[in-house]
Amino acid sequence: MRTARLAAAALAVLAATACGGGAAAPKAAGSATFTVTADLPPAKGPVDAVTWALYAEPQSLDYAYAFDYPPNTVLANVCEQLMRITPGFRVEPGLAAKAESPDPGRWVYTIRQGVRFHDGSPLTADDVVASMRRHMDPAVGSYWVSSYQNVKSVEKTGPMEVTVHLKKPDHLFNEQMGTSAGTIESAAFLAAQGAGYGTPDKGVNCTGPYSLDKWEKGQAITLKRFDGYWDPALKARAATLRNVFIPDPAARVNALLSGEVDGSYLVPTTGFTRLGSASSGKLYFGPNTAAVSLIPLDLKGTLGDLRLRKALSMALDRKAILQASVAGVATPAKAPAAIGAWGIAPEAAKQYYAKLPELSTDLEGARKLVKEAGGTGKKIVIATSTMAPDIGVIANAVQAAGQAIGLRVEQKAVAPDAYSALFSDPKARQGIDLVMTIWYDSTPDPLEFYGILQTGNFSNYGGYSDPEYDRLVDQAGAEADPAARAAVVAELQEIAVRDMVWIPLYEVPHSMFLNKRLTGAPTGITQLVYPWAAVLGSAN
Repeated sequence: MRTARLAAAALAVLAATACGGGAAAPKAAGSATFTVTADLPPAKGPVDAVTWALYAEPQSLDYAYAFDYPPNTVLANVCEQLMRITPGFRVEPGLAAKAESPDPGRWVYTIRQGVRFHDGSPLTADDVVASMRRHMDPAVGSYWVSSYQNVKSVEKTGPMEVTVHLKKPDHLFNEQMGTSAGTIESAAFLAAQGAGYGTPDKGVNCTGPYSLDKWEKGQAITLKRFDGYWDPALKARAATLRNVFIPDPAARVNALLSGEVDGSYLVPTTGFTRLGSASSGKLYFGPNTAAVSLIPLDLKGTLGDLRLRKALSMALDRKAILQASVAGVATPAKAPAAIGAWGIAPEAAKQYYAKLPELSTDLEGARKLVKEAGGTGKKIVIATSTMAPDIGVIANAVQAAGQAIGLRVEQKAVAPDAYSALFSDPKARQGIDLVMTIWYDSTPDPLEFYGILQTGNFSNYGGYSDPEYDRLVDQAGAEADPAARAAVVAELQEIAVRDMVWIPLYEVPHSMFLNKRLTGAPTGITQLVYPWAAVLGSAN
């Protein structure tokens, strides 16, 4: 769901686990005691086949549209990026053997030798140029276009060298080359498949440890081990990986309990209790960069009045919401970006976060704000869906809170397969004022989130615009030193909280259930960009 984009637990736990390791979160009011486990024991041997559950069928496997959990969970094993984001939240060389910024206006990538696509053709600089330029092509309509907003051109500058020329300094750009924005596909394959690229009939042709075997529409996507893979450390342990689509949360939990399915990420919160005591496997909580928030989708509508956004926030009982939606395995949030998203400066992040105001419940104060703004009786429409139980729980809580302070909140049901479209298609958002999101960062840099609130950004859904905010985004992007960049992002965080651009709710850890016969898979959110299935193997 960038529902879509479900972070981690208590503040100390989040900061610690961003760099690996595990710790027990203390029991706090409104939350449960649980342990964040960053690493599992490595696999002891190979396995023939693994069956994995996805909560929805990907709409496409085109990396330009891989902006949600299901497609990225599949593509992380099939397609690779110029840079690689590891389970420890480090950005390392990937298909680029080296990345350099010789001056503030350029990023130069030396392409790795000896890499082959799944059809056997060699990786070249031409493939890199073609893959990157697609994000800048309006005809493609890439969901990752904002990653290239500061790019002037992408050029081949050597047999195995590509240079990105920038309009302005952008250090986040190189980190985002570890996401779908940096995915590399065969230029010849892209040209041959045209508009059919990434569909069930045409597929993809990348360089990852798994290749696409078959896509059974409405049922499953099966991957097979690619024996020509270039990186021995990530050679796939399982011969095949079958990703099955199980939209119904109860059915997904039952499949995990019975052993019909070996594992799943983003486990239904309604199944935490049963899966936590399962004999078939174990429920894990891993490091996360995500937070659950409400996004005002139209700042020219009813929620364009800051007083009404603040009033709605003040009316919410976050501790009650997280108990009802995630069985208490969470902590109330103070900002729209999770503290786990501050991998570049985890210790400083705790200090920045501590300075933010507590988002406490104050119904009387909320009612006064509504009256002051002349908002009594005004309508707010919130999207709801059966896609995940917590969406409905939150929609009901918002409706009750709004009505308690004089607002008229209506729910609009959205089909599960259409919920993700709210985050990519402006037409799908028409008539909706508010949507619940589980928003994750793919990089360890909080600028990735706060940058999307810059004027004109693809993911700036409400149309927020503030000149000082825009200036600070550019300033942060120009900072090469991570600590200095984080300090500027802290200013952005304060403004975003002050203006209630998004309404923060709570943070949860990333969840994974794994059958007891298996081990090795990363537990954290980096499974969306790291070849998680390659390290999955036998526990015995």
